[in-house]
Amino acid sequence: MGGPHISEEMQELFTLFRHKRRTEPVGLDEETGRWRVFRFADAMTVATDANSFSNDLSEFIPYHEDLATFSKGNFQNMDQPRHRELRGLVSQGFTPRFVTGLAPRIEAVAAELLDAIGDRERIDLVADLAHPLPVTVIAEVMGLPVSDRGLFRKWADALLVDNGIDAIFSEEGVAAMAPSIREMNAYLLNHVREYRTSQREGLIADLIAAETDGVTLDDQEIVGFLALLLIAGHLTTSTLLGNAILCLDENPEAARQLREDPALIPAMIEEVLRYRSPLVWLDRKALRTVHLGGRDIPAGSQVSVALPSVTRDESEFKNPDTFDIHRDPIRHLSFGMGVHFCLGAPLARLEVKIALRALLSRYRDFEVPAGERLVYHDPRGFQGAKVLPLDLFRA
Repeated sequence: MGGPHISEEMQELFTLFRHKRRTEPVGLDEETGRWRVFRFADAMTVATDANSFSNDLSEFIPYHEDLATFSKGNFQNMDQPRHRELRGLVSQGFTPRFVTGLAPRIEAVAAELLDAIGDRERIDLVADLAHPLPVTVIAEVMGLPVSDRGLFRKWADALLVDNGIDAIFSEEGVAAMAPSIREMNAYLLNHVREYRTSQREGLIADLIAAETDGVTLDDQEIVGFLALLLIAGHLTTSTLLGNAILCLDENPEAARQLREDPALIPAMIEEVLRYRSPLVWLDRKALRTVHLGGRDIPAGSQVSVALPSVTRDESEFKNPDTFDIHRDPIRHLSFGMGVHFCLGAPLARLEVKIALRALLSRYRDFEVPAGERLVYHDPRGFQGAKVLPLDLFRA
């Protein structure tokens, strides 16, 4: 067991966040022109007050034809009433019952991936489990060839990892993403059109059939939602599972308790989401001048919530820098809040719960090898490891 597992860049951010919570809980970042929020109560206001803060960030994103087409079905970046209309239609296919029904297949995929590890005593958790599990499940759910999962990872890296998540706010970044956006859009659009002329069943068919008061989803709106699930969904889930393993490696007593009582796993996942949020920033636009944290944020400003800061807020959390799976209540904003709460959150939680249960039951112990250098995500976008070596100990 080792730790703490944190990059130097992320450690510097935590130091900065701690300082900002004390001295400037809401402040303007002169370099980017964004207003940054560092305390929990202020962050809750930004996340839940839809009359004051918008999810539509389009005015901050340079226009590009491929991106505009691709964004048509991404309701996460829309406001009411269009958000409600699109989310309601998508929810007809992606229901809680539908997600719960995936559990047996998730368990089978996890078992297949762990079986494939064979007698190896060291794995890369990300490459061997944390990435292929969610991307295999979502590909099967959509009816896409699982053999294309290398392509899906290439797109995720190009759109969210390689260029940094902030790249979408610059002309250079959008231009760098455009070829991958174009390729993915054509790929998904082809599959949606194929489903329209076939009798196949699955999520895409359910989305095609979704209807409310005569309103249905067009092909490009379906593509936008599929892309959101395929790219953002699998990367968040993969990072969350890796972060859970890092937290257990740092806290062997928590790992021991989970082995004795797997019913603690859901609470442990929520604490991971608080303690090690996969996403670093949550962005909104101020719709009006808002007084927050002692400052007046002008209408039209881009507002960025520092997720790893707000859930370490000393004024809201007892011993916030301590990982505690018995914390009650466990609060975080890792999946958003309010009307924009992440539709894929139940699937992410289910996949990570099943993967952790499989690891804990199959191996007597596992640990991040001492002295091994972890490869971390760019902390401007994601908190977690891109490469996570793990030693496995069988019974």
